[in-house]
Amino acid sequence: MRIGITGHTNLTDAGAELIYRALVQHLRSRDDGELVGVTCLADGADQLFARAVREVGGVYEVVLPAPDYRRMVPIERRRDFDALLAGARKILPTGEARSGRAAYVAANRIMLGRVEELIAVWDGLEHGDPGGTADVVTRARAADLPMTVIWPAGAERA
Repeated sequence: MRIGITGHTNLTDAGAELIYRALVQHLRSRDDGELVGVTCLADGADQLFARAVREVGGVYEVVLPAPDYRRMVPIERRRDFDALLAGARKILPTGEARSGRAAYVAANRIMLGRVEELIAVWDGLEHGDPGGTADVVTRARAADLPMTVIWPAGAERA
């Protein structure tokens, strides 16, 4: 089973813990053979997803928006990013030279094309920039991709 992730980057610590537990619970409920997660490894939901995939015994691939993407990760979280990137089964480039909206749109397009299901860690608000969570949800819906929205009670954006 190949599952992708989209979700908010700006989560409170308490919200991140609630979301992580919900991700693990959802992934454990999927008993479809080998689990392969596909993530762009953004701060927040994407990194929580990679950890959850690993916790339930799956592997993950990273669609890296651009070679300079690491600089987009907050300095205090770069060590976690580096460890998760090193743990990826595969790293897929987008072909974009620099991080930015075009790279995020390209990365999400690649991710959506590689999965059978999408998890959206999403507060349900229908606004946002191209390449953001709401945009990815819209694209998944247009493609009739099965999707599970995870936003547990008490989850908040920072």
